[in-house]
Amino acid sequence: MQSEWIQRVGSSVPRGFSRHYILETLKKKPHTGKELIDFAIKQTEGKWKPSPGLIYPLLGRLLDEKLIQETTGGKYKTTKRGNTTADDLETINKIVKNQLDVLFRISNVGRFVALDMIERVYTLGSILSENAAQMSKEEIEKYKKFLKSEIEKMENQPSKKGKNVKID
Repeated sequence: MQSEWIQRVGSSVPRGFSRHYILETLKKKPHTGKELIDFAIKQTEGKWKPSPGLIYPLLGRLLDEKLIQETTGGKYKTTKRGNTTADDLETINKIVKNQLDVLFRISNVGRFVALDMIERVYTLGSILSENAAQMSKEEIEKYKKFLKSEIEKMENQPSKKGKNVKID
């Protein structure tokens, strides 16, 4: 059984995504907090299961910021300000997608991706090592195995020149 901390570290969504997700979803159609959770689980085929402890406090902050409002029946919808914010987030999303498209067309993409993966593994490893005292031996072994497999994937990834990338 995974600890709650490990489930948070292994989240499949980046930090700040939940706020964007809620605004985008409520912009299209009013939902209750439970409906937001169920919709996220359905959309991601169970890969992301936002907890009530994430969704309800976030809904409270969005209400305080006047980005959403509660309707009759306990559903939430975006306000005019919330729609503007969601539109701004979509604009930023398009800019980032365009930047990534350029990066993937440049010849050094393999190196860029490898460096990004190394940074992610290092960050995850640092977080895990800082919290290792709170983890069971089984959890520590599981994450050692995970980190080793990620390094093996990187080492076995062919470069554009047909050679495998070697991480020293």
